[in-house]
Amino acid sequence: MQDWIRMPSLEAWLERAKDDNFVDARNCGLVDAVQSGWYQSDSNELFVDFPISAQDIVVDVGCGGGGATLFCANRGAHVVFTDVMAEKIDALVARVASTPARACQGIVSDSCPLPLENNFATRIMAMEMLEHVEDPAEVLRELVRIGQPGALYLLSVPDAAAERLQQGFAPPEYYQRPNHIHIFEREDFSRLVQDAGLEIVNTATYGFFWTLWMCMYWVCKEAVADSPEKFSHDAAQPPYFPLLDDWASVWYRLISLPQAAPMRKALDEALPKSQIIIARKPG
Repeated sequence: MQDWIRMPSLEAWLERAKDDNFVDARNCGLVDAVQSGWYQSDSNELFVDFPISAQDIVVDVGCGGGGATLFCANRGAHVVFTDVMAEKIDALVARVASTPARACQGIVSDSCPLPLENNFATRIMAMEMLEHVEDPAEVLRELVRIGQPGALYLLSVPDAAAERLQQGFAPPEYYQRPNHIHIFEREDFSRLVQDAGLEIVNTATYGFFWTLWMCMYWVCKEAVADSPEKFSHDAAQPPYFPLLDDWASVWYRLISLPQAAPMRKALDEALPKSQIIIARKPG
């Protein structure tokens, strides 16, 4: 098997990562996200047009690793975060404890219903989670219920173009429970949000880097499927295939050039990982 497809041990990967020229896909993805409008520290916007202040009460539904929650907590907001996995909630509670968040509450919940009162929050996030749930409309109704009049919503789901592309070679279980059981066309996603009673403020797309990364991941995983070497790996965590490290290195260096910004924006529109809606609760 070629070296560029062979999965290294975690120890070997970490040793390679010590090189000053090594690019971790997660770091590359963060730089790409900031350039796309995420984590705007200077303006305290989690995403463009979604500002966070210490006066906000933020609810992050399906918080996952908690990057969005931590951004809000570091601005002193009251943060509430939910996930179906208790270990993620416990880990995030510990991390938020070292931030200036004025209050913190972690909840293990499938969001139907959310154990929060009506008109509770000023900022509500549900990112990359609606594609997993049985009834996205029901979850959105819960999100609307807990928002104060005028509350802002940051909602994202995988983009349909990238999802359809990967259907040709991703494993079938990627589109089965508990993974991506819904594919949202952009118009359908907007309609779903509006039907829940929200007003759309802005829409965006981003994540071409991750779309190509995942495509390469599926190909690499299939290439070693019949290998005598044991292979069981979470795509989100290292070690990564050397070919994926090469892609991260190329993209990182490319987007470091100011001249690449129009290209990145065009690719984020044509084949994004995610589609984003910022919405407001009337009133």
